[in-house]
Parts: sequence; C-alpha cells; structure tokens
Amino acid sequence: MSTGGPVAIVGGGLAGATVAESLRERGFDGEIVVFAAERHLPYERPPLSKGVLLGDKESDSAFVHDDAWWREHDIDVRTGTEVQSIDLAGRRVVTTTGEQPYEWLVLATGSEPRRLRLADESGKPVHYLRTLEDSLALKAALTDGARIAIIGGGWIGLEVASAARQAGAAVTVHEGADLPLLAVLGPEVGQLFADLHRGHGVDLRLGAPVTADDLSDADLVVVGIGASPRTALASAAGLEVDDGVLVDELLRTSDEHVLAVGDIASQAHPVLGRRVRVEHWDNAIGQGKAAAATIAGSVEPYAKLPYFFTDQYDLGMEYFGSVGPDGYDRVQTKGDFSGPFRAWWIRDDVVVAAMQANDWDASDATRESVGQPPPEA
Repeated sequence: MSTGGPVAIVGGGLAGATVAESLRERGFDGEIVVFAAERHLPYERPPLSKGVLLGDKESDSAFVHDDAWWREHDIDVRTGTEVQSIDLAGRRVVTTTGEQPYEWLVLATGSEPRRLRLADESGKPVHYLRTLEDSLALKAALTDGARIAIIGGGWIGLEVASAARQAGAAVTVHEGADLPLLAVLGPEVGQLFADLHRGHGVDLRLGAPVTADDLSDADLVVVGIGASPRTALASAAGLEVDDGVLVDELLRTSDEHVLAVGDIASQAHPVLGRRVRVEHWDNAIGQGKAAAATIAGSVEPYAKLPYFFTDQYDLGMEYFGSVGPDGYDRVQTKGDFSGPFRAWWIRDDVVVAAMQANDWDASDATRESVGQPPPEA
C-alpha cells in the first residue's frame, strides 16, 4: 500500500487508534490525522472497570501507545480537538481548531453512558464510568466501609460491584430484571452471576425499579444502565443512522468515502445474517483492522463473531457468538463457577453462543464450537 490521500479518524479510543496503527502496518505512508476530543492520547476502556479501578494497574497501562510511538509513526494525534461537522461533498471535517480534508474518513466516536435523572437528582455523588477521569474518581471513592448503590446489573455494574467489595465497601445492586445479565445470558447463567455476587456479600435487589428511597442510605451512586452510540455527527452530515451508523460488510457507510467502526457501527454481519452493533474491546480492534483493510482495497467482509470478556472477583470469563433476537432452545453447561465452567446456547441443535469461565485452556475450543452441533453432554 503506497501513499494515498489523507485519512481522517474521528475518535481517540481503541477503534480509531487501531485503524491508524493498521494503516501504517500495511505500508500506507500518507497523512493520518486522529481527532481525540479528550485531552489524552488514545486509550482502551476495559481497564477502567477492571485493572485500573481495582488498583492492580496504573492508569498509563490503558494507553494504546505513548507519545513517542505516535510521533515515530508520523500519525498526527490532535488531542482536545472536537470535530464539529462533516462536509461530505467537500470531503473535509470542521473542528474546533480548523478544517481537515480527507480522502477517507473513519468515524470512531464511540458511545456515552445513559443518564438516569433519578440518580442525578438524588443529592448523592453520582458516578458514570466512561473516561479515565471517571475511573480514577470512582476508584478514590471505593473505600473500606463506604456504602455504594449501583443501578444496573449489567457488565459495568457487576464489575464495579466486584471492585467495590474487594475495596471493603458495602454494595447494593439494583436491577429491574429478575436476574443480572438476563438479556444477555438468560436465566440459566444469569442465576450463576447472582449467586456469585451474593456469595461475596453484595445486596442484590432484583425485579423492581429503583426508587429515591433506595438511595437514601448510600454514600454514593454508580449508574450503569447501558450506553448510547454517539451518532449526532454522522446524522447531521446526512449519513444513514439507526441505533448506530449503518455500515455494510466492509464497514462502509452510505457515503463511499466514510467508514464507521467500534461502538457506533451497526454492521450488516455476513455470518449472523442481520445487523449487529457490538460495544466491546475485541470488536474495536477487529473492526479497526478491517477498516484499514477496506481503505487498502480489500473486499473481504468483516465476519468475526462478537466476543467479550469480564473479570469479577476470581472469575474470568469469555463469551463468543450471539444469541440474537431469535433466542435459544436450551443451555448446556459443564462444571460450575467454583471451578472450570463452560456453557453453550443452542438453537435448532446448533451452538449460537458459548462461554468459558476460569477454563482458559478451553478458549479456542469454545470459540470454535459456535456454529457447530453441541458437544456431547
């Protein structure tokens, strides 16, 4: 791949950083500009609810590369610079500091936490977890004896609960569904996560909406009720948007010179046969590499199945595949959370999703089981 027109990347997270990195790895020697609205070099988000929040890792560990690496690879990372608008016809972006022309534009604007008015008006200190500053502020607040109310029993809520309990805080998790992670894992495995947290002293309150009275005794409130894709920039430019920026199998938007990757990309997935938007670390890397390949002229669809992982207490888990709107017929499990554990979600006698917990030697086999008949019980 030789010199081409400028590539502008909007977003300073892992997805945008991976596009830039992959272009250089492919031999692209043209201009690359990364616009990062935050005043940080590009960084990863999983450590914010895992190692950094636990205190196991320093905040610097979250950064994709240091400043020297970006300079050595001649990638212009403009921190603290927000893109205000996109001129599709003129192929340029307008920022807080000027304009930038592009031959290719990659949107990697990520997502933002959903706000909860009840919490914001509670009079309590309220934490949302998205940025490095968010993680460091929350870490400082997770002290021995602190009373933490967490609203939302999804991945963020449960990872924060784990970190808070390990810091000695008293934790109450409020989840409107009957079990944590019910929409993702179903009742069979969702119950195991409920048992895990109750076994570590979490007061897990399920099946009812949180009220102002529920927060009255808390020292602080953490809200983890999901995130919304940041699509305002794309929508204002006239790109097709529907719960994310619509992209094809090559991550191209409705404008042939604009790609979208990461949290905001609603992709027509060639294997799943439907649109899917994935808000996880592995997808940011995979789509970042795929976008660079598309810019380089590849016509190979991005076909990687969704993947995510979590760390809670002594549990490490990986999940592959997607149950999707058609659901599943049954779940087949092997082992339990006290030791190596595996689960397979099965529809029409085919595995549509699979997970392993504390069974790292089984990672490859678990991944490869998706799309195959279930293993023998």
